[in-house]
Amino acid sequence: MSEYQTPKDRAYVRTLIDAAKKEAEAFLQLKYTAERSDGTIPVKYRELMSVAVALTTQCAYCIESHIQNAVEAGATREEIAETVFIAAALRAGGAVGNGLLAMRLFEEATSGK
Repeated sequence: MSEYQTPKDRAYVRTLIDAAKKEAEAFLQLKYTAERSDGTIPVKYRELMSVAVALTTQCAYCIESHIQNAVEAGATREEIAETVFIAAALRAGGAVGNGLLAMRLFEEATSGK
């Protein structure tokens, strides 16, 4: 295999949806929840949140899609940059939070020794 994720993979969208129609429908409803324009949270902020989540889940297709949506909703380069660093800080914070769990588990694993 010469490459992994590539824009050419988009040719398989219909194949994937047709192979699991009910699951695809449920996913698309979730996607609508993030991208709807009639919510209390304005579209630009919904998209900036979506960019942050896409960065932390490392979904290249999601990053591309939500950057495009954010730009169309009026997001600036500076807002995207701040979003990147907010997502990075929270991701790092998650590692520290799980580090607390790791310390407790270490204590529990070594307490009998």
